[in-house]
Amino acid sequence: MSKKYDLIRDPFPASGKFPGNPVSGNASGGPKDVRLYLYYAAQCDPKKCTGKKLDKFGLVTLYDDIKRTPKGSILMDPRAEQALSPADDLKKGIVVLDCSWAHAEETFPILDAMPLQKRALPYLVAANPVNFGRPMRLTSAEAYAAALYILGRKDQAERVMAKFNWGHVFLELNHDPLEDYSKAKDSADIIRIQSEYIRNLCLIRICP
Repeated sequence: MSKKYDLIRDPFPASGKFPGNPVSGNASGGPKDVRLYLYYAAQCDPKKCTGKKLDKFGLVTLYDDIKRTPKGSILMDPRAEQALSPADDLKKGIVVLDCSWAHAEETFPILDAMPLQKRALPYLVAANPVNFGRPMRLTSAEAYAAALYILGRKDQAERVMAKFNWGHVFLELNHDPLEDYSKAKDSADIIRIQSEYIRNLCLIRICP
C-alpha cells in the first residue's frame, strides 16, 4: 500500500430495526454501546480473522452484501481525507471493511458509492501478531477499538480487545496517543495531535 494510505493527509437503542439483512446479529453489552458493522471480504483465513471472531462473540453485525451496510454510518477508510474525531456522529454505528492489507487498494473502492461517512484513523501502531509494531497496519478489531476509544467509548473498546490474548497490548502500546485523540475537538485537532506525535517520534529516531 502506498505511503499516502499509511497516514491521513491534512462513533442506540437496545433493540430496533436497522437497514439491511445481516448474516448475524449484534449482541450489545448495553444501551450505550455503539453499533459495530463488519463487511467481510473473505480475503483471509477465517480462523485467524479478528472480525469473524468478534462476530462469533456477537460483538459485531456481519454483512456479506456491500449494499446492505447501514446508510449514514461511519466507514473506517484509510483513504479518507477527513480524520475520525470526537465530533463525529456515532448514532448510525461504525463500519469496518475486513480485507487483506495486500488487497486493500483494490478492495476499498467498492465502498465509494455507498452513502457512508468516510473517516481515517490517525497514527497508531499495530499490536497484532502479523504486523506487530507497524504503523497503521491494524486488524479489524484494532480499528474498532481505536475508533471507539477516540469517540469516547473506552469501555466498549476494552471489551472488543479483551477477546484477543494480545488485545491489551494494543491499548497499552497506543495509550498516550489514544488519550490525546479522544480529547480532540475535531478532525483538524486530530491532525495537529498526530503531527506532534510523529514529530516527537522522529526526535527519538523512530520516524514512521
